[in-house]
Amino acid sequence: MTDADDLRARTRALLAEHPPATTSKAGFLAARFDAGLAWVHYPEGLGGLGAARSLQSVVDAELAAAGAPDNDPRRIGIGLGMAAPTILAYGTEEQKRRFLRPLWLGEEVWCQLFSEPGAGSDLAALSTRAVLGDDGVWTVTGQKVWTSSAHLARWAILIARTDPAQPKHRGITYFLCDMTDPGVEVRPLRQITGEAEFNEVFLTGVRIPDSHRLGEVGEGWQVARTTLMNERVSIGGSTGGRESGMIAPLARAWRERPELRTHALHQRLVTLWVEAEVARLTGERLRQQLAVGQPGPEGSGLKLSFARLNQQISGLEVELLGDEGLLYDDWTMRRPELVDFTGRGPGYRYLRSKGNSIEGGTSEVLLNIVAERVLGLPTEPRTDKDVAWKDLAR
Repeated sequence: MTDADDLRARTRALLAEHPPATTSKAGFLAARFDAGLAWVHYPEGLGGLGAARSLQSVVDAELAAAGAPDNDPRRIGIGLGMAAPTILAYGTEEQKRRFLRPLWLGEEVWCQLFSEPGAGSDLAALSTRAVLGDDGVWTVTGQKVWTSSAHLARWAILIARTDPAQPKHRGITYFLCDMTDPGVEVRPLRQITGEAEFNEVFLTGVRIPDSHRLGEVGEGWQVARTTLMNERVSIGGSTGGRESGMIAPLARAWRERPELRTHALHQRLVTLWVEAEVARLTGERLRQQLAVGQPGPEGSGLKLSFARLNQQISGLEVELLGDEGLLYDDWTMRRPELVDFTGRGPGYRYLRSKGNSIEGGTSEVLLNIVAERVLGLPTEPRTDKDVAWKDLAR
C-alpha cells in the first residue's frame, strides 16, 4: 500500500534522476508520468500508482519545493478536469493508453463539444446526429457552440444523437473527435471582453471510427454526466490558499488605496472576503471527498457559489475604484490560450465574470440539480421525459 512516506521517496528519486535545473520540461513531465506521480490515484501505467487521491498533495508539495515544472494545468484544464476522468471511467484499455499520457503531458489539448444553439441549458435536446455506416465508422453532422479552446484543441469530447426514436436523454452516444479531421470547422466567437476565447464548431460529415466511441451506444448521457460533474468541481473548486482568486486583487486595492475606503464598502468587502474563504474551504472539503469516490451533485453548489461570488467581487472592485474602474486595458481581438482573471485589469474581471453563471451549466440549471439531487425536493414537471426526441416540438 502506497503511503505518504513512499510517495516522498519516489518523488525525491525522480528529482535526483531528472533534476529540474538540467532536464527539459517535456523530459521531466514524461519521467513524472512514467513514475506514476502524475495523478497518483490513477492505475499503474496510466500516470498513477493506485494510491489514495488525497496523497497527490504530498507529491505536489515536494515538486513545488524543488522548482519542478508543471504541465500548465490552466491551459489544458478541459483535458485534465473533464476528458481524463471520463476516459478513465468509461474508456477501453487501448483508449486509456492512447489518450491519457499525451493529455497529461499537454501535448494534446482537448475541448468539449456539448452545447448547441438549441441545446444549452437543455443539453439533452441536442440535435447533432451521428450515423453508423456499414464500414464501422460514424458520420457526424451538426453544430456546437461556446466551445472553449476549440482553436487550440487536437481532440474533443463529443456527444451526438444516434437514435432519434428514443426520448431525449436516451439515444445519445459519446465520442472522442479528432479536431484535425475533414469536416471540422472552428469559428471564433468574440465576447464582451474583446477576446474570442469561445468558439462555435461546425461538423459536416465528420467521420469518427467506432473505436473512438466512449461507453455503449445510446448511453452517452450517463457518460456525459460524469464529465459534467467533474467539470463543475473543476470550475468551482480550484485550488489556492487563503485570499486567492478574485478576492485577491480587490483586497490588494483596498490595502493600497486607503483614500478610496468608505464604511459601507468596508462592510461589503468583509462580507465577500468571508464568503470567499468559506467557498475555498468548502472546495477543499469537496476535494477530500473526491479522494474516496467520484464527484457528485455537490459540485453544482460549489460552482453556483463560484459564479455568484466572482460577479459580486468584481462589481465591488469596479465600484471601489470609481472612474478608474471604468477604464479598460485592451479591446484587441485575441484567441487566448486561457482565462486570466487576475492578470488583467478590473474591467476585464467585471466583464468576464458575467459568463461564470452560464459556462459549465447555467446557475438556473444548477439550482435545480441542488434542489432535486442534494436536497431531495420534488422534481419539476417534465412532459417530454418519455417522448421520442424526433416527436418533440422544435
